[in-house]
Order: sequence, then structure tokens, then C-alpha cells
Amino acid sequence: MDYLKQNEINQLQDIAYEIRRLTVEMVVCGQWGHIGGSFSLAEILSTLYFKELRIDSYQAKSEHRDYLILSKAHCSPALYAVLALKGFLRIEDLYNYCKIGGLDGHLDMLETPILEASGGSLGLGLSYSAGVAYGLRLKEKFAQRVYCIIGDGELSEGQIWEAAMFASHYRLDNLIAVVDYNKVMAKGFVHEEMSQEPLVERWKSFGWNVIEADGHDVADLHKAFYTAKYLEVRGKPNCIIAHTVKGKGIEECEFNYQWHTHAPSVKKGEEFLMELAKRYNKEYTGLRCLPKSKDDGSLAIVIGGE
Repeated sequence: MDYLKQNEINQLQDIAYEIRRLTVEMVVCGQWGHIGGSFSLAEILSTLYFKELRIDSYQAKSEHRDYLILSKAHCSPALYAVLALKGFLRIEDLYNYCKIGGLDGHLDMLETPILEASGGSLGLGLSYSAGVAYGLRLKEKFAQRVYCIIGDGELSEGQIWEAAMFASHYRLDNLIAVVDYNKVMAKGFVHEEMSQEPLVERWKSFGWNVIEADGHDVADLHKAFYTAKYLEVRGKPNCIIAHTVKGKGIEECEFNYQWHTHAPSVKKGEEFLMELAKRYNKEYTGLRCLPKSKDDGSLAIVIGGE
């Protein structure tokens, strides 16, 4: 087993902080977005992009790459943030989030070619991912993996389970589904709106191998990804159920459905950034962009927090 060293753990945690910080700035700047579900993804994305994925910063669409499909595409701020931190996007591009000609609120690979898939309607991502995994199998590209991140509320979509049956039937052990199990949907708790339990047994009944992990512990996530990628390649697709906290990092947002879709004001955004900096023992630098003013419609961007 390839265990993470402490310096690697520290790096991945720092990246998770940056994902959250940039998410706040993007949502404040664009005055739209999903903070709760983006925050619950931070450690998952930092571990995938900076430890697990076979990707080349100089040739993003290499034919030998691994694939990452974000099925819960409304949580685009977190993905855009990690792509910028990885060097696939410019940091300044993030501040055009939800602006005409800028990054879309939902993923659009025609507008942002670095993305592996577009998204919007929930439930589509796993079908797309299964198709990619099946195509790689037909081409005998056995080393590559396809990762699909799914929301727990999204599991209510029937298409998810059709794709799960397809992947199991065709023994797609190069496919790894990651369930962001943050327990909260747009209007309330998952167990109240549409319970997914018993979740482990449900995935197993569809012919999948299941691994559970603490979705905010990068070492535990790495162990789960390593197991799925190298140890459980036995003719079954793998599902990693990542137990997470909606809105992780900001007390007001944690397990709070009211922060599923909500853009904080400039004042509230600054409070969130101060809380994040304190929690992660970082220096508070302030918002680096402001929303359009009511007077002239301009967007103020100050790179570097000056």
C-alpha cells in the first residue's frame, strides 16, 4: 500500500483550503453558485487531481489520461478552482464565473474544452462515464481509469441505476464512482426527501464493489482510491462512498440546505473567508473581486488581495 507522507497530506489539505477560498470568491463575484456541495468536494478533488489522476498539465487531453466526470455539475466552482490550481485554467478566469463569455454555472465542455463532459440535468454523468469506460475497454486501454463524482441526492435519478446495471454487466472495473454523501439536498436532508439507505448494500446488489471513506480525510481517500485502482480490479466496477459534510469549512453552511444554492453578499463573503483562514491557520487576504456595481455595471477584480 502506498501511504501518504505527512508533507503530502499537508499539501492536499492546503489545496482543499484553496478550493474553498476560490469557491467563495467565485460565488460572491458571480452572485450565483453552490457553496455547500462545492465545499463537500474539496478534499475529494484535491486528492484526485494532485495525487491520483493520470493527467499531463502540458497535454490535458492526452490519449493516455484518466478521466474525471463531475456528474453533480452544479458544483462547478470547486472543479474550476482545482483546474486553475492545477494550471489548466488561469486564476483570473475564475472571476468571470457566471458572466457572459465566462465560465458557466453548469459545466459546458464546448465553452470550456478542458472539461471532460458537460452537465446540468442530474443523473447523466454515470451513463457518460460508463460509456467512456466501455470504450477504453474495447480499445484495450487497461491502465486508464474513469472517475465519476455523483451527488447523494442525485441517486434518486433512475438513470444512475440503469448505468450501474450496464457497468456491472460489462464488468467495467476501470470505472470508479465517487458518491459525495453529504446527506443534504436542495430542500432538506436526503433521509427525509428520498432516503438512499441502505446505500452500501444497494450498490452491492447492483454488482459493484463498495469502499467507504472519510471524504474529508485525504489519507483515507487516497487509500480508497488506491484500493479501487489497483487492488479491486476483479471484474466489478468500484463505488467509493465518501462521507462528507455539506458546506464543510464554514459553520453556518454545514449541513444547512439553505446554502445549497445561495450567493453570499460581499460582507458575508468576507466573513466566510476570515473563518476559513482561521480554521486552516492561513493569512486572511480578503476578497479579490467584487460583484458588478449598480452604477456602471463594472466588475472590480483585484488580484492578490491588494
